Amino acid sequence: MLVLGLAATAAVAQSDYPSRTITIVAPSAPGGLYSLFARLLGTRLEARFGKSVVVENRPGAASIAGAVSVARAAPDGYTLMVATSTTLATNLALHKKLPYDPVADFAPVTLVARVPEVLVVNAELPIRSIADLVRHAKEKAGTLTYASAGPATAQHLDGETLKRTLNIEMTHVPYKGMQPAINDVAGGHVALMFAPVPIALGLIAGGKLRVIGISTADRLDALPDTPPLAEIGVPGFNEASWFMLVAPAKTPREIIARLHAELAAFTSAPEVRQELSRQGTLPVTSPSPDDLKHFVQSEIAHWAELVRKAGLTPSE
Repeated sequence: MLVLGLAATAAVAQSDYPSRTITIVAPSAPGGLYSLFARLLGTRLEARFGKSVVVENRPGAASIAGAVSVARAAPDGYTLMVATSTTLATNLALHKKLPYDPVADFAPVTLVARVPEVLVVNAELPIRSIADLVRHAKEKAGTLTYASAGPATAQHLDGETLKRTLNIEMTHVPYKGMQPAINDVAGGHVALMFAPVPIALGLIAGGKLRVIGISTADRLDALPDTPPLAEIGVPGFNEASWFMLVAPAKTPREIIARLHAELAAFTSAPEVRQELSRQGTLPVTSPSPDDLKHFVQSEIAHWAELVRKAGLTPSE
């Protein structure tokens, strides 16, 4: 009887969902893309559910701190998280003892967007093409630097891929976050970097950065005249990070299905796709929650290979 009573209580809770405030964790400092997407999704859920949705920033250790807190949260649909390819794929290749399991500890809800990186250089440098970059690297042997938001971020891995493909020397300069990194490239302290397009657009428009190419094979509405790197001298280059909403594992399937339906319909709406494109992302059509589990597993293998090729070794 006790088991039946508990099952009935759970069923009522699911049918009544949501009955209180939902928290979306952004596992980063305020102001980045995690926060942007968390606010975007939260606004939609508030409008549809009539309940408050708060965004809670929990930065630390390349999204690990926030991910651990969500993995340990009650699986009731009231704690969600915006995760990226770093959270759910790259971190696994970088840590021998990652304190969460990207596959076992989370239930995917919906894929939100793909975010290309743009290769930018300080506008004062005489670099306007890949050929110029190669020439500059050889003329200034051992002095060319590139920035990233931190070790093993997409910017770091893309930089290593570029260096290996072009067979040039570049020294990695890691920062604690995207904003100080891109500001130092704009200020001339570091020569170049890969940066998420939404972060770089303002500095490109302001003439502080010169854009060379984008990391994906797809062109962007936000930078229509910027060619893919694969078309201008970096064959095969086609990389983008991605953002996904997830819940703690064992969150009831009915709740996951409802959240997925609401948000997949939202992100596929023409006006939302247009806005995401304008901000420099690639809108996506999200697979189902079950298919997203397979997507995460395939991305774990993909990013592990990029980490291996970059020569990075897992830390404790």
